Amino acid sequence: METEAGLGSLPSLPGADVTDVPGTERPVPEAGPGLVKRWHAEGGQLVELLTQVRAGIGGVAAFRLGPNPTVLVTDADAVQHVLARHPDRYVKRSHRARLLVGDGVLSASGAAWKRQRRLLQSQFTGPGMRRYDRRITEAARTTAERWASYARTGQTFDVGQEMRRFALDAIWRSLTGHALDDETERELEAVGVVGAALPTLPADATDAESAVAADLARIDAVALRAIEAARAGDVGPDGPGLLHVLIDAAERPEYTDRLIRDELVTLLTAGHETTATTLSWLYLLLDRHPAAREQALAAGQEGSAHSREAVRALVHETLRLYPSAWLLARHAAEDDTLAGYTVKAGTDVMVCPYLTHRDPELWADPERFDPWRFTTPNGRPSHAGAYYPFGIGPRACLGLQFALRESTVLLERLLPAHTPVFAALPEKTQYGITVRPDGPMPATLRPSRP
Repeated sequence: METEAGLGSLPSLPGADVTDVPGTERPVPEAGPGLVKRWHAEGGQLVELLTQVRAGIGGVAAFRLGPNPTVLVTDADAVQHVLARHPDRYVKRSHRARLLVGDGVLSASGAAWKRQRRLLQSQFTGPGMRRYDRRITEAARTTAERWASYARTGQTFDVGQEMRRFALDAIWRSLTGHALDDETERELEAVGVVGAALPTLPADATDAESAVAADLARIDAVALRAIEAARAGDVGPDGPGLLHVLIDAAERPEYTDRLIRDELVTLLTAGHETTATTLSWLYLLLDRHPAAREQALAAGQEGSAHSREAVRALVHETLRLYPSAWLLARHAAEDDTLAGYTVKAGTDVMVCPYLTHRDPELWADPERFDPWRFTTPNGRPSHAGAYYPFGIGPRACLGLQFALRESTVLLERLLPAHTPVFAALPEKTQYGITVRPDGPMPATLRPSRP
């Protein structure tokens, strides 16, 4: 792994343009145009190009998809430099999800982002999180009851859809105080439709919005009904939720009806899609590695600290292989020196957890599903920039503890009771805003223990 001192000469891809002048900072080694041309000609996914760039050049590497250079960052120290040490130099400029989430905290920047994050921060740590424990538990109980019914009847169901339904129920209860009803669930399917479409929408903002206008209208209608109900004093059986925090903030001039809508949709989107995707991947991985399930179940009595640690290890290893945000885009706001290389202002920077988490210099046998690397002393790298499925630094995901809590609570109920038997498995992986299985996951259930 490269460090800022003693880099030596770096390997380059054929045709790479690498300038190395002794005694000066050097430009980031750049992949030659032939690689990008071949990638375009073959119609490959972006992850394939990034994988080749990383393998051929290293943890800080440049390539060109357009007129401006893009720098790929996967080296752990460089990751920490960009995301944690100098977030003022490497800023979020625009977010692909802005069409969906507007000016919510996910896509906001500058002073507006700081205000919005400060408001929500307390809701996802310490006492704030305990406020939502019962709601998460009730969503998990509802899912467990559904699975018990599937097991009794032998019904085939889709595991991915079940994980989305659970995660959406958990965040909806936390937002509104109400359980997710069937009509709201149907209407909020539009969130997933728009999210999946974002990478392929037209570059023109007006054309992009027109392409998904009907789905955005469905989402807006759900948001408007929820906001109106909260304003009318409807707090639900579990008391006020996150939406009521936003409503109370309307006393501040910046919290317009539109911003409240944007924050609500941001929390809905980020609060269920990433968790649902992680749980879907976990069940697929356990299908390939049944011994990991058995080892987790044998770790300790159900509900014990050892049992919970084992379940969390399953989640963390899944997040290592399939991080919630597989690619984090930044923009260099000023000239900087990164790992001994000069990065010019205006450069686009792609920080890639997906590739950092699969770096053999950081992780032993990185392609192997090994949850116990998270419970074994020295089983995982200690560097903060080596594992960051929710990002690191000031823009790390607010919902980290929420996502871990809901995943753990659900798995503690489902794993000891049922094992899915898949009738078919997704054949492809979709690399959009999240990295997700691309295809249905039909299954029936058998008992996990005889």
